[in-house]
Amino acid sequence: MQSLKIICPNGHLGFAPLRTESFHLGVQAGPDYIAADSGSDDVGPVPLGSDTSTSPEAWQRHDLEVMLLAARRIGVPMIIGSAGDTGSNSRVDLYVRIIRELAQKHGLKKFKLGYFYSEVDKELLRRKMRAGEAIQGLDGFADLVESELDATDRIVGMAGVHPYMELLRRGADVIIGGRSSDAAVFAAPALHHGFPADYSYYLGKVLECASFCAEPYGGKETVMGEISHGDVKVTAMLPAQRCTIASVAGHAMYERSNPYDEFFAGGRLDMRHCHYEQFDERTTRITGSRFVPSEKIRVKLEGSGKVGERYVGLCGIRDPYTIAHVDRVIEWAREQVRARFGDGGYELHYKVYGRDGVMGELEPLRNQPGHELCVMVQGVAPMREMAEEVTLIGLRQMFYARLPDVKGTAGSVSFPLDEVLHASAAYRWTLNHTVAVDSGLELFPTHMTEAGA
Repeated sequence: MQSLKIICPNGHLGFAPLRTESFHLGVQAGPDYIAADSGSDDVGPVPLGSDTSTSPEAWQRHDLEVMLLAARRIGVPMIIGSAGDTGSNSRVDLYVRIIRELAQKHGLKKFKLGYFYSEVDKELLRRKMRAGEAIQGLDGFADLVESELDATDRIVGMAGVHPYMELLRRGADVIIGGRSSDAAVFAAPALHHGFPADYSYYLGKVLECASFCAEPYGGKETVMGEISHGDVKVTAMLPAQRCTIASVAGHAMYERSNPYDEFFAGGRLDMRHCHYEQFDERTTRITGSRFVPSEKIRVKLEGSGKVGERYVGLCGIRDPYTIAHVDRVIEWAREQVRARFGDGGYELHYKVYGRDGVMGELEPLRNQPGHELCVMVQGVAPMREMAEEVTLIGLRQMFYARLPDVKGTAGSVSFPLDEVLHASAAYRWTLNHTVAVDSGLELFPTHMTEAGA
């Protein structure tokens, strides 16, 4: 096989529906695989902890249907990673069920449906810890301790290429993956067909977010990656987009604190010596990437634990004097909550949009707020009723805050809604760690079934 082509129509399947025009152009270009990732920890810890999807099922079903029908029509495998935003076992089961329903709906001929799970048993980690093995923290997390493990509701491991390659070896026509590296979805078929790891992993890196590697920006458009034994090429399928040296090289730095290294279960992709050249108007060619195997396979773990029930309230501030003293207004409201509930057993958070709501203390213009502010108040407590009351007090008491030099009684805070809104429960990340394994398949049991008539 001289080269392998993969199209990716969506960098986060289901988060917004894929664009069908560029997708069908990609299908017409004759890909060997159709693949997309469906997960991200960008959505925060709530979906993993609550075992839900942040994307509507109708959007997920739409993308799965469009991709499945095309893959079966042209007879190429379809691969989906990190099913249902989190890749938890229930999300994998959901996607397997949807694939079966779509196969029945459209009368598709029988095909092999492979899938794997990614949830990790807390007791497995507890046994490893008690045996003296460190579950190492990432990005400022300390090594895992049992109290944090006890506070965790659900854990997924991030698979590498190994379960995908195993299911391809067993002849899967469609693969639904649990939580996994975005790039593994694309690197695995390239490795399966004998292409070098140096370029297989770069192929995965450049395709993981679909048209994010193209310009002008346009989300959910299809791109095609082609790997040979000596390079990777990536092409925008939408006629109005191009994969340029700048857009492709820029994407290599996307979401990276270190723009040169991408880590996987089993090694890292070194992009220090990548060379980019414009191959044609809409295609960039990449050479020079290198995969460096690690001595030991370590699997990233993501864990989420429930903090409490949550309510949210909003208020707006237009009065310049109140804006200048907004921190004193917030502190007044906090004091009223303390007077009711004391100092603990709940959480009360304020986000001041128009001043530093996005960047917090990192905001360089924090002392230059806008002419009007929106304050989001979040109250979290063990019980729903308490969370509602904490939020109501924390919100409404901003109206009653007493500031020096204020003579009137009308208040200077407005409420778009009188009530506070019940939100999803609050969760926090409890695990951002790695665990050593003897095999890339150790935490990821694979299964094979059939779908279609």
